[in-house]
Formats: sequence, structure tokens, C-alpha cells
Amino acid sequence: MPPVPRATFIIAAAAIAIVGCRIGVRYSVGGTVTGLTGQGLVLADNAGDDLVIGSNGTFVFTKGIANNDTYSVTVATQPSNPAQTCTVQNGSGSIDKADVSNVIVSCQQAGHYAYVANQLSNNLSAYSIDAAGFLAPVAGSPFAIAGTDPVSLVVDPNGRYLYVANKGSNDVAVFAIDSTTGALASAGLPSSTGGSPQAVTLDPTGSHLYVANLASNSVSAYAVESSTGLLTEIANSPFAVGAQPASLKVAPSGNFLYVTNFGDGTVDALAIDSATGSLSRIFGSPFAAGAGALSLALDPSGAFAYVANETAATISEYSIDASTGGLTLIAGSPLATGTSPESLAVDPAGRYVYAANVTAKNQVAAYSIAPLSGALALSGSPVAAGAFPISIVLDPSGLFAYVANDSSNDISVYAVEPTTGVMTAVSHSPFAAGNEPRSIAVD
Repeated sequence: MPPVPRATFIIAAAAIAIVGCRIGVRYSVGGTVTGLTGQGLVLADNAGDDLVIGSNGTFVFTKGIANNDTYSVTVATQPSNPAQTCTVQNGSGSIDKADVSNVIVSCQQAGHYAYVANQLSNNLSAYSIDAAGFLAPVAGSPFAIAGTDPVSLVVDPNGRYLYVANKGSNDVAVFAIDSTTGALASAGLPSSTGGSPQAVTLDPTGSHLYVANLASNSVSAYAVESSTGLLTEIANSPFAVGAQPASLKVAPSGNFLYVTNFGDGTVDALAIDSATGSLSRIFGSPFAAGAGALSLALDPSGAFAYVANETAATISEYSIDASTGGLTLIAGSPLATGTSPESLAVDPAGRYVYAANVTAKNQVAAYSIAPLSGALALSGSPVAAGAFPISIVLDPSGLFAYVANDSSNDISVYAVEPTTGVMTAVSHSPFAAGNEPRSIAVD
């Protein structure tokens, strides 16, 4: 047998060395914290690697994880002063030859401020919220806007900025929020959108903002500048969707965007590129809903989705495939409501869906969520609201529900019993707003 060339031994030795290095590689686990105002938050990975978090932003655990090993990020200690509840999304899995950077930790507490978009009076009402849910106008309210016809608004996860979709001027305005008083100040020039922007939402980290353009059948996408809150439209935006997109929500995982299309009664499901914010339709999208698909709500775990079909007077119920984002109708869906549901909200514990019902009844109804299937069932009797209740939101604690009444120009406020979901109007409710309040957001 001829001798093996020396070069072969060198190559073989190098290959062994490379394999050995790969065996020793450990990968990092980290993500983003939003909404943190308290002190003492401690995260844990695999119940052994503790990390103290002092501020919002990115984090990385000190200890690495070997390939194919599992990670599990949990909250070891909740923050205090003020007391908050922090929850984890994308917190567990197995390492697959790459660092993990998409864990989302969202911290919340009882709402401090509420903001209302008044379409006809072309301004924004701002309120402080006391421990009983009572609304008191903040100094300077209502606040003027540069655009026209404000119809939708959203607060960023860290409570620093308010974004307002102006349907008449086809733009999104950005306001800085004074954390001490709740007052608003323009943060810069509005950003242009497509035709008739109808709804606005943010991803869970506050890195990207999306707008449903009713008249141009598209979704505009923007990167958010963290230090100023201002917007830069991303490449290839706007993205085509179905007819007359009316509402949109990002999944708690931050991986998918769901859009209701009023004109063709469908729901578009779009995958989100976490690095760029770019959108692409997932397989099977769009998914069938009911006539006049208007409002959309997702449960906090990202397992279920609900769509208010205004024209059909039903609620479509779906289970969500966590890996693909696809929607599957739940047995018995759609659920007949008897009225035209205009807006939906899910409580933070994922136990109830609340529907602002319009037409002659002017009520708000609560539906319990079956834990395993996600199916809805009417819970108790609906409660009275103002004229044409058009938007409903729950505060981050889930203890209060706020409803914007378009035709009576006011806000109904309800205390929510957490175990039963029963709503009771708080003292002095309803509270005066501007003309045609169309949307409400709580910080």
C-alpha cells in the first residue's frame, strides 16, 4: 500500500479540528423588552441563567446554549414600583445552529392615559385615568392635528409616542407623549400613506408600523426611528391586500400581520420579516370571513383570531397555526350576534371577547372563550352603551373597558370583573369626547 501523502494528514487534522470547534459552539438567547417602567425585573433561561433587566431595549443572556439544546425564557421576578406584569412571547424552542434574538418581553400595568380620535372635530381628546377608571381631560385637551379626519390611533409599546391615521389627508401623524401629564406634542411632519388610511398598528417591539389603506387596497409599512418615533417607509411598501382593508393586527409573536378586507369579506395573513418589516402573503391567504369583515382581535397567546363581520352580523372564529400563521375556522364558526358587530377586543388573560354592537341596540356584549377550542359563547347579558358604539379597547390590566360612541360623542367606561367578565358602568360614565369619536387607545 503506497504511503499516504502528508497533505492528506494535514487536511484530515484540520477537518477534525473544525468539527471539534463546532461541537464546542454555544449560541446566545436574547430579545427585546418593551413597556418596562418598574424596577427589579428578572428574566431566567432554563430556570438557571438569571438576568436583571433595568430598561427597555435588547437583552442577551450570559450563558450560551449548545446546538439542539432547548431554551426556555421565563419571568423570574415581576417588576415593582410601579407593579407590572410582564409576559414572554417566542420564549422557548431548540437551538438550530443560530443565535436566538426574537424573544419578546412585554410589560404592562393599569392604564394611565386614554386617547380618542375625533373625526368630525378633527382633533384628539386626551384623558388621565384614575384607579376607578374615571376619565379626566388632561391639560390642553383636545389637541389639534395637522391632518384631517383622524380615524384610528395606537400607542407605541413603551408609551412614548402616539400614531394617528388621518383618513382625509392620507397620512400618519406622530405625537410625543408627556409621561408625567399625558399631554401630546407633534413629533414631526406626518408620513404619507395610501388612499383613505383606515387603521394603524405596531409590532410588539414598536420597530415597525403598518397602515390599512381602505381606498387603495394596500398596507403601508414603516420602520420606526426609536429615538424620535418618526417613520420611514420600507422598501416595496405599500403591499397589496384584498378589497377595502379596514383593520389590522400583528400577532403577539411579531411574526404575522392579519388584515380584514371589508369589500370582499376575507382576512389576509402576511408574514413579517423581523429585520426589515417587509410583508409577504402566507400560503392559503386570503382566508374566508363574512360579509363586511371589519374588526379583528387576537388572543394574547396568539392561538385564536376573531373577526367582526358587520354586514353579516356574525363573528368568525379561527385557530392560528403558530408556525405558518395560517387560519382554520373553528367548529361552529361563524357565530351569529344578532346585531352588526363593529369592534372587538380580547381581555389580557385571553378569557373573553368583547364586541361593540351597533345598529339599534347600542350595546356591548361579552363572549367567553373556550380554552382548548377557542369557540365563543355569549356570557351574560349585553350592557348599554352610547349611540353607535364603534370602538372598544381594554386597558392593559383588563380591569376596565372603554368604548367610543360615534353618534353620542362620548366614551362609555366599564369596570370588568376579571373572573366572570361582567361589565358595570363606572361612576359618571359616559365621558364627553369630541365630534364623532372613531377610535380609542389606552396607554
